[in-house]
Amino acid sequence: MKGFVKAIQDGETGMVFRNSLFLPFHLEVLTIWIGKEMSLLAAPDLITDISEGNGQVATREGAAYTNLVFRKSGDLRKELGHEKGHIVLHAAEKGEDIFKEENLHYIKVCFANKHLITFELIEDPFYL
Repeated sequence: MKGFVKAIQDGETGMVFRNSLFLPFHLEVLTIWIGKEMSLLAAPDLITDISEGNGQVATREGAAYTNLVFRKSGDLRKELGHEKGHIVLHAAEKGEDIFKEENLHYIKVCFANKHLITFELIEDPFYL
């Protein structure tokens, strides 16, 4: 099982295809923010229900990846790429204690080019 802190520090990249993100690691997602850079007053959408069949986000794990499907989005690249927005994942490493603050991290998902996404560990999702 591949941890996300090491993968991000090593510069590993993921992929985006329409409404689907493929992350090159495993993680335990607590919340997801989808923010659009429309104005300073625009508040990001907060997704906290990531359970099976909730209608917003579906998750799938492969041997070396995690797939997040945003069911209510069309094409994430078109909606958030080219500096139009971002996705922030609040997560813990898979198998870690989510009740310990030191195990929780914010991951900013950046849309680099056509199908490539990069990742950045950030301190606070409200100061991007």
